[in-house]
Amino acid sequence: MEKLILAKEGVFPVIKDHNGKHINDKPQTGFHFAGTIQGEGKLSGVPSLFVRLSSCNLRCIWQMKDGSFCQCDTTYASFHPNQVMELTVQQLFDWIKHNLGHLKHVVITGGEPLLQKKALATLCQRLKEELQVHITLETNGTLFDPEVAQWVDLFSLSPKLSNSSPTPEKLSAYDLKEAGPLIYHNEKRINLKALQAYIDLTNTTDKDLQLKFVVGKQDDDKEIKSDFLQHLNNWNNNDILLMPLGATHEQIAQSSPLALEMAITNAWRYSPRIHIDLFGSKSGV
Repeated sequence: MEKLILAKEGVFPVIKDHNGKHINDKPQTGFHFAGTIQGEGKLSGVPSLFVRLSSCNLRCIWQMKDGSFCQCDTTYASFHPNQVMELTVQQLFDWIKHNLGHLKHVVITGGEPLLQKKALATLCQRLKEELQVHITLETNGTLFDPEVAQWVDLFSLSPKLSNSSPTPEKLSAYDLKEAGPLIYHNEKRINLKALQAYIDLTNTTDKDLQLKFVVGKQDDDKEIKSDFLQHLNNWNNNDILLMPLGATHEQIAQSSPLALEMAITNAWRYSPRIHIDLFGSKSGV
């Protein structure tokens, strides 16, 4: 029986468990109903239900403009994937169905969801065929799987720039040892073949994509061009999104002007982080 390993929130925000029973705790949004909005990208503001899978093949630690460091904002799904739950595809499908209500959008995120591609393909197929929902897949763009891709409507690709690499100085600041993905992050973070596969697929189907880059340093736009766009074919400016680096209001305020300037001067798009504006830097929203 196919199973998926989920991070601590699992499906969120919800009011029922996977058996359809009401849960005692109110959703982290503060509302009495399931669902939130997509806070980033082309579908910002769209009511959605989220599914967060555990584990990631990258370990991102950025440096802010002021020199401080900023770790991945879901470290519990990447750096410390130990608060997890394991559900069958049927249990996860039921959990989504019990909380979907009038919602028509399901966002599958991580971690890196494609590390669990086999069971994920089964889940996505059932979500499309039985619930007819729009599926957004949030991925770092290092992996491509055609079985999953055929059921996805929007590929939200977030390729990582060199600023995301866990240098010795960054590791020391977080008391982390250089091991596993922390060693291989820099050589794995770019997979041009996978990114091109997504672009080619969306150019021949009615699917959509966004290349969403987190930016926080002065020359990040030059790196986007030299390391990514110059090596990719048939992409559109409208699909290039810049999102300010940071996991808190204060950090985002620091990097937003730079991201906005780069977006305008390159004729790309600026992506807000509405969920942080509305709910702050907490999980489950």
